[in-house]
Amino acid sequence: MDQRQRSYLAGGVLLVLIGVGLLVFQTVPELQKLLTLRDTGPLIVVGVGVGLLIFGLLINAPGMAVPAMIVGGIGGILLWQNVTGHWGSWSYMWALIPGFVGVGIVLAGLISGEGIAEALRSGLVLITTSIVLFAIFGTFFGAFAFQEPYWPWVLIVLGAGLIIISWWRSPS
Repeated sequence: MDQRQRSYLAGGVLLVLIGVGLLVFQTVPELQKLLTLRDTGPLIVVGVGVGLLIFGLLINAPGMAVPAMIVGGIGGILLWQNVTGHWGSWSYMWALIPGFVGVGIVLAGLISGEGIAEALRSGLVLITTSIVLFAIFGTFFGAFAFQEPYWPWVLIVLGAGLIIISWWRSPS
C-alpha cells in the first residue's frame, strides 16, 4: 500500500467514524441526554486512541493498532464509568485490557496483510482470556449474578473453547 492509498484509508476511516457517531446521536436522542458535557471527558481518551490508529495507518505502522485499541478501550471504560457512576468496577474491568491488546493484534494483522492467521490466533487467545478473567472477577466482585443453573453452561462453553483451541493449535 503506497502513501496515497494510506492517506485515503486514514481519511475514510476518520470520516466513517465521525459519521457513525453523528448518526448514533441523531437516531438515539436519549444518548444526548445521557452524555452531558461533564461526561464527555473520556471521549478525549477514545479520540486519542482513534488518532493513534490513523497515525499508524498514515506512517504504515500496523503495530500502532495495539496501543490504539488499549487507549481507546480504556477511554470506553472511563466513559461507561462516568455515565453510570460505577467507579468500583475497576476491580474487574482491568481484565478487559488483554482483550484490547488482542483486538489490536488482530487489527494489526488485518492491516498489514502478513501473518493474518497467526495474528488471529494470538488475538483470539488474548480476547478469550480477557473475557474469562472479566467473568471470573466480575462474578467474584458481585457484578454478575451467576446462579447455580448457569455454571454448568459456563463450564461447557469454556471447555468447548479449550477443545477448539487445542485442535486449532495441533500440527497438521
